[in-house]
Amino acid sequence: MATAEELDTIPQLKGHGFEIFRYRDDRGAFKALRQLEEVPGMAGNAEGLKGVLTI
Repeated sequence: MATAEELDTIPQLKGHGFEIFRYRDDRGAFKALRQLEEVPGMAGNAEGLKGVLTI
């Protein structure tokens, strides 16, 4: 699993690494890309991550 710093190196996630990491830490591993929509500040961004991230 990626660290917050590693997530921030992905241009589409820049500035959201900590929120994604904290959400995952609180709720467990993501099972689907669309779950990223639930992370604060990520609403509407999951579709643009297909081919960039692997869940």
